[in-house]
Amino acid sequence: MEHGHGHGRAMTADEVRAMLEAPAWDERYGGAELVWSGNPNPQLVAEAAELAPGTALDVGAGEGADAVWLARRGWRVTAVDFSKVALERVVQHAADEGVEVTTEQADVRTWEPPAGAFTLVNSQFMHLPSEVFTQVVARLAAAVAPGGHLVVVGHHPKDLESPSIGRPPVEDMLFTAEQIAGLLDTAEWEILAADTRPRQLIGVDGEPVTGHDAVLHARRR
Repeated sequence: MEHGHGHGRAMTADEVRAMLEAPAWDERYGGAELVWSGNPNPQLVAEAAELAPGTALDVGAGEGADAVWLARRGWRVTAVDFSKVALERVVQHAADEGVEVTTEQADVRTWEPPAGAFTLVNSQFMHLPSEVFTQVVARLAAAVAPGGHLVVVGHHPKDLESPSIGRPPVEDMLFTAEQIAGLLDTAEWEILAADTRPRQLIGVDGEPVTGHDAVLHARRR
């Protein structure tokens, strides 16, 4: 189960905005403990488990659980994050699992991946102000090769209805799958999934609570 992001309380809007910069994440990843579970995100597993391995771009890679999971399945993975410390953890995780993951330090708010270079582009729980995120999604979509796949997963705005989940009170940084699907030209993309999926979490009070993931999976025609 995922734990609430606030570790006992919800983050404030100001704290969320501070976390949009790399130094805050370097500090967070610099501790002795893992920040995340070390397991791949379940929606990535659900969407990518049956895909034939190819080249994958994992955006906002964190400690590398998704990147390593893909690499173990035969994907040639490039993991991107703006935190140097996070990428060091990716390299260590990959080494521990006996796989290779290429890392690149970049801020996706301005970074432009190579066009048409990847058969899978994966973005899990990367939350940015909507006007920035719209531009990021466009660049990530452009990086998908013909016949390739785009998977974008995030926290659904429904989670704000349950204070015990502890989502930061910044609705502009949450999204629905339908909103992401609406950014894609249906002449170029086949929407394979645009879902709101419930998932059991541990809330800020330590009790189980149901959260909701926004899941977009599209294939470039």
